[in-house]
Amino acid sequence: LCTPFAGKPPVNTTLHQSQLSGLPLVHQGKVRDVYALPHDELLIVATDRLSAFDVVLPDPIPGKGEILTQMSNFWFAKTAHVQANHLSRTPLRDVLPESADFALYEKRSVVAQRLRGLPVEAIARGYLIGTGWKDYQRSGAVCGIALPTGLRQAEQLPEPIFTPSTKAAVGDHDENIGFDRCVELLGGELAEAVRAATLAIYRFAASFAAERGILIADTKLEFGLDANGKLIVMDEMLTPDSSRFWPADEYQVGISPPSYDKQFVRDYLETLDWNKTAPGPNVPANIIEVTRAKYAEALQRLTT
Repeated sequence: LCTPFAGKPPVNTTLHQSQLSGLPLVHQGKVRDVYALPHDELLIVATDRLSAFDVVLPDPIPGKGEILTQMSNFWFAKTAHVQANHLSRTPLRDVLPESADFALYEKRSVVAQRLRGLPVEAIARGYLIGTGWKDYQRSGAVCGIALPTGLRQAEQLPEPIFTPSTKAAVGDHDENIGFDRCVELLGGELAEAVRAATLAIYRFAASFAAERGILIADTKLEFGLDANGKLIVMDEMLTPDSSRFWPADEYQVGISPPSYDKQFVRDYLETLDWNKTAPGPNVPANIIEVTRAKYAEALQRLTT
């Protein structure tokens, strides 16, 4: 499923928007373009688009889609014993149009089961950062989950918590919700299953990554149901786009720690006079290159 890079990952391709003639485009997300295939399968292409604060920025990160796909595939393989995932066994060559440049799509595309996606983002938090930290400062809780008093920014939580959010359309913002609202959206049994799967995946991945010098502060997962109603994890898994990765040797409580993920871009954007709505601002070349290098280093450290 995944061939880890040896040494510094080569950036062979840049793709801002895919174009695959003959395949129906059924969804275009912030990063991924999704095409319909026969036999209830999908072709999912990870572009090099970069989103921050739920806004797609105008400048791509060269090779990012390749890194994201290889990292997701690595984690899908590692966590298959924890939770079934959406990957199909159908080879990419069998479904990619003959007119497509195979080298452009090879490392950034997967064939997956077509599922009925659930209308929530499943988020696990192991550390107090981001919107969780802001929520805690206001209320002493995160998504309605009361936490001990006196916690500091970036402090590890006593136990990982499940804090779902709504799934926003491109250009809109996800909204954190409590578990009661998650139950209203999914039903009690399914909401419990999603929470259990999310926390199980997070705990496994956090332990694995910690042994390689990376702390996973939080992560966002997506789930769907197959034709038989089986819960399946889908889209991407534990990438720098969906998670906060911190180098353990630079971690300290009380600040927003340095990260391997797009928090570097978020921190830059926070310095601008921008209202976090589309259109997004241009990102300087040095920010793009440092971000690409951070993604690549995370992949290398986790997979080699």
